[in-house]
Amino acid sequence: MVDLSQYLPILIFLGIAFALSALFVFLPMGVSRLTGSHQPSVDKNSEYECGFPAFEDPRSQFDVRFYLVAILFIVFDLEAAFLFPWAVSLGETGWAGWLTMMVFLGELVIAFAYAWKKGALDWE
Repeated sequence: MVDLSQYLPILIFLGIAFALSALFVFLPMGVSRLTGSHQPSVDKNSEYECGFPAFEDPRSQFDVRFYLVAILFIVFDLEAAFLFPWAVSLGETGWAGWLTMMVFLGELVIAFAYAWKKGALDWE
């Protein structure tokens, strides 16, 4: 027979986590409805961040620049993610690690200059 009482603290923890998550999601929504700050309007329901109307045909085409900006963000975000461990381990990797990172950063600078020259960062 398996003793499941060892899992009780985990279940309690998951229950508390679920309750707090639900509280953080639904409490502000309920407070905004009770206080009257929930007043949707045309401006509040208009598009933002994505640049195209949110309530349209989902198969409509939109500009490829959204994808370019997203890809560039991911590339430079990963660059930042690589810089921290490199900086921490620079004492162990020595000049070879430094030179490798300079080649990596040089490639990113060239790619950034190319994207800038092609107008991928211009927004109309």
